[in-house]
Amino acid sequence: MKPLVAVTGPHKTFRFGWWATRFMLAISGVRSVYLTARSVLPDEPVHGIIIGGGDDIEPEHYGGEVLPRRRYDIERDEFEIGMIRKALQDSIPMLGICRGAQLINVVSRGSLHQNIRPLRRITSNRRSLHPVKWVDLESTSRLAETLGSNKVKVNSLHDQAIDRLGNGLTVVGRDRDGFVQALEGSFGFLLGVQWHPEYLPYMKSQRRLFRLFTDAVRNSERELVLGQ
Repeated sequence: MKPLVAVTGPHKTFRFGWWATRFMLAISGVRSVYLTARSVLPDEPVHGIIIGGGDDIEPEHYGGEVLPRRRYDIERDEFEIGMIRKALQDSIPMLGICRGAQLINVVSRGSLHQNIRPLRRITSNRRSLHPVKWVDLESTSRLAETLGSNKVKVNSLHDQAIDRLGNGLTVVGRDRDGFVQALEGSFGFLLGVQWHPEYLPYMKSQRRLFRLFTDAVRNSERELVLGQ
């Protein structure tokens, strides 16, 4: 049987991020299940975890200031923090997308820029599902090796970004303004990207990114039964 990947996200009707992620995982040869803070957890073993995008992370988790007119999902925060801790503890392959990469950093005792829009000088503040900015990658990183390039053009849907880097993490990609766009873990398989590769299935580089993750899932001997 194909390995199972758990994909986390918000509890809402229209789950565009999940549908797009499920497609990318399917063409990469693995099964997937969508989990929210209100889901019944699967009884069968999970072999990989994706922490998906969504609302801002509640600032109390990293010592930030509560900002007006910001959307927080406290229930989801707590659920995903628990998932990340389980994955780190048991060395389960994990991919963080946008908010997911930020939350992995926060769980690892890092912090966030709460609003980078006024700080941008080169990259656009325009939010777009289509590729609009360049990310420069560390040539020695797994990500650069997989993509076959030291730079990649990506979409941009975020106003927050990683500030202080968490323990055990390494920055492997930055945009032209210097904001963190990709990180890797120092043990096991851990990748976080600030963009949304699930919305770019027509780009070979983003299909390769998912393949990097699913290859790690297939090659890992680790598994986690979340329902216990």
